[in-house]
Amino acid sequence: MNTYKTIDIARIIGIHVNTVRLYEKCGLIPKPERLGNGYRVFTDLHIEQFRLARAALQVEVLQNGLRKQAVDIIKVSALGNYEKAMELTRRYIAQIDIEKANAEEAIRITHSILSGMSESNVGVQRTYRRKEAADILGVTIDTLRNWELNGLFTIKRTENRYRVYTEEDMLRLKIIRSLRCANYSLSAILRMLQALSDDPQTNIQIAINTPKDDDDIIRACDKLLTSLNEAKNNAFYVTCQIEKMKKISE
Repeated sequence: MNTYKTIDIARIIGIHVNTVRLYEKCGLIPKPERLGNGYRVFTDLHIEQFRLARAALQVEVLQNGLRKQAVDIIKVSALGNYEKAMELTRRYIAQIDIEKANAEEAIRITHSILSGMSESNVGVQRTYRRKEAADILGVTIDTLRNWELNGLFTIKRTENRYRVYTEEDMLRLKIIRSLRCANYSLSAILRMLQALSDDPQTNIQIAINTPKDDDDIIRACDKLLTSLNEAKNNAFYVTCQIEKMKKISE
């Protein structure tokens, strides 16, 4: 088996030497042997483990413990327990599928609610106070306040300055709640709502999953479905790496 110095690993993987040491410190790679002079000695197994770890962490999907699951896979693989690492990866892929299904279901719910908004005469129906609206939606008042502060909706006020929510507001809030429950980001939801305001025929799935080029920060939850698909593809790569490392270690 080939051996490598720290600088060799950094050059092959395309990272800083300090990052190599950080991976070791965090238990993301097998602990390398050391020479009498203290220099670390890495092998082909380390290279493949680095590639596994980089793939597993490439997409920062955080919802429902997915990030922790990815880290657990890396650490178990680093310990050489490849059977357990493979089982954890299968569970990880299954969880990604659940998250994808939730995200797609939220899109379908949005379509359904929007269809109801277009078919009903919401202008003549009742209004709700903030506490009442929060109770109906099953969210907190602080959550409603946060959505308002982030520009997801503009609340109307009575003459005495009380906030009131119309039936149309409630339908819009149900859309926001459904999408948030599926872990879409506030910025992604706002982007979709703005697109719908500009063009009611907007493709919801494309709008919510495609950040604008001038967005300052683009996170995984701003393109949720794309990120989940990428995470799943990376997970399949991880399974290949586990098999490769298993053969190297035999």
